[in-house]
Amino acid sequence: MAASRYRRFLKLCEEWPVDDTKRGRDLGAYLRQRVAQAFREGENTQVAEPEACDQMYESLARLHSNYYKHKYPRPRDTSFSGLSLEEYKLILSTDTLEEFKDMNKGLWKKLQEKFVPKSPEEKQKAWARVLSRPQT
Repeated sequence: MAASRYRRFLKLCEEWPVDDTKRGRDLGAYLRQRVAQAFREGENTQVAEPEACDQMYESLARLHSNYYKHKYPRPRDTSFSGLSLEEYKLILSTDTLEEFKDMNKGLWKKLQEKFVPKSPEEKQKAWARVLSRPQT
């Protein structure tokens, strides 16, 4: 029975798309990682809670098949902001969110990040440069 559970999760992982614009935050990539952790031994993995495992699979399968989108259709594909789906994808991409983070930083924080060394070795090198400068 564990082998069939494993194969069902593998099939779901294959079908679930990975969004490259959401590096480190993508549900498809996270799902693949969790399945790999849960089924370390592949088909030979013993599932401790088979009912919970089956329930998790059914929930993920409903999400993947857009079950609730079809069960509760929206009258219009709009939002309160009036943005399109493509515009939301662009805004929620990892690159855009990082740009927003940089925009919200103050000038002092940006300067610190640029000039303050990160590692202890870099700090030692920076101090050595300062101390080796000729006094004027």
